[in-house]
Amino acid sequence: MPKLWNETIETHRHTVREAILETTWALVTERGLMSVTMTQIAESAGIGRATLYKYFPDVEAILTAYHERHVTSHLEQLTEIRDRPGSARERLEMVLERYALISHYRGRHGTEELAALLHRGEHVAHAQQQIIDLFRDLLTEVAAVGDLRGDVAPDELATYCLHALSAAGNLQSEAAVRRLVAVTLAGLRSPG
Repeated sequence: MPKLWNETIETHRHTVREAILETTWALVTERGLMSVTMTQIAESAGIGRATLYKYFPDVEAILTAYHERHVTSHLEQLTEIRDRPGSARERLEMVLERYALISHYRGRHGTEELAALLHRGEHVAHAQQQIIDLFRDLLTEVAAVGDLRGDVAPDELATYCLHALSAAGNLQSEAAVRRLVAVTLAGLRSPG
């Protein structure tokens, strides 16, 4: 097949997949997880059921793919912030704040039922490990300039940051999220 033909097919497949993901998310957030069927998704996306089943076996698989895409976007944001110019301390503060805000807004979307479905599985564990690794790398840079407590290893501090800032999902305002980040950062500082 000519290259142009391959690119056109791939573009079409990508467009259909994106339409399925967006349509499913909209239907689930509007009607609830248990109220959405594959037939409704196909009709709303403007495709046939047979086409839909070529892409995904069920609603859960669609939602998992949507969530994986969303998580990947968050990881890209955090990586972009980590790689900006500036001191390690400044970049650490920006990354921790962004992660806390992501956690805060995650707590505002969907139902507990939907969260329970999406926040399990291997892709979530893998994403958490990537976040811990990103935190650890920045913490190691901060430690190299002597601005990090020395009594706890950067690996352990990275896990501390992940879990401490995940609490932002239960906070009511961005101001509260920023206070949580400040408390978390205070726990990382070298005493004295």
